[in-house]
Amino acid sequence: MAAQVFANPLRPAILAAARSATLKTAITKAPVTRSIVSRFIAGDTRAQALAVARAILDSGRMISIDYLGEDTTDAAQAQATVAEYLALLADLAEMPEAKAPGQVRRLEVSVKLSALGLALPVDGPAIARENARTLCAAAERAGVWITVDAEDHTTTDATLSLVRDLRADHPWLGAVLQSYLRRAEADCRDLAGPGSRIRLCKGAYREPDSVAFQPKSEVDASYLRCLRVLMEGRGYPMVATHDPAIIAEAGSMAADSGRGRGDLEHQMLYGIRDGEQLRLAGRGAQMRVYLPYGSQWYGYFMRRLAERPANLGFFLRSFLTRD
Repeated sequence: MAAQVFANPLRPAILAAARSATLKTAITKAPVTRSIVSRFIAGDTRAQALAVARAILDSGRMISIDYLGEDTTDAAQAQATVAEYLALLADLAEMPEAKAPGQVRRLEVSVKLSALGLALPVDGPAIARENARTLCAAAERAGVWITVDAEDHTTTDATLSLVRDLRADHPWLGAVLQSYLRRAEADCRDLAGPGSRIRLCKGAYREPDSVAFQPKSEVDASYLRCLRVLMEGRGYPMVATHDPAIIAEAGSMAADSGRGRGDLEHQMLYGIRDGEQLRLAGRGAQMRVYLPYGSQWYGYFMRRLAERPANLGFFLRSFLTRD
């Protein structure tokens, strides 16, 4: 029987801590942290991430690799991020999955526009656009998909605008929509057209009530409304959730919409509900694992702690008993 997932009452405080430089220093320098972080992060280096990716692919699952980094305000760092993604795409191009036939690509990378320079003080949106265009061209040659990650609500318009522009040349480019945003259902309707790839998740940033649903029940209800729009549309829904009830409902919606197993996929995070991932893949569902790597893991790690009390409890027990 699947475990019930509860909302984390400490979520707002943890998401606030994700922006704290003082807590970041304390947590990242604690000796015990590294062993805990490895539960959710595939490693600091590309070689470590590719080794984990190989094991996941061999288990029948697919991958989406994210080189961690966001809120970049330094042009050199943005260029370094592009260089790392280009090297990653070159490595992925050598995998047999990159050359495998079929409409669904088993290899994908996920990219945050703020890591590509969106927040740079001069010409940030234009720089991020060109950097994303460079990566899309490299991904096309490599036989790899790209999905543009969602960030906080202040970036949503710029992100979706860029995705629409790039889809003119790269129609397979994916986008992420977050169901806790009040605008999500309208965005789903706008982006559910032929060939569109949409990853639907609940959302992991601290957002005000004016733009985002706050109670878990409202976020879940919004997710189901958004998912139905995507299932009834002509695109390719990517059901990014660990919630057993929503996973079951997704199966019912897919059947009602006449979708086969190749017409949608499930997505989960590395290190969370591994057994359920293997179960879904074992029964023939398309199951993709979001696989992050890199040294800039703090913000991502804190968002994982905010999502479920079990994650937070695991961390605190280990941290408090580190001696």
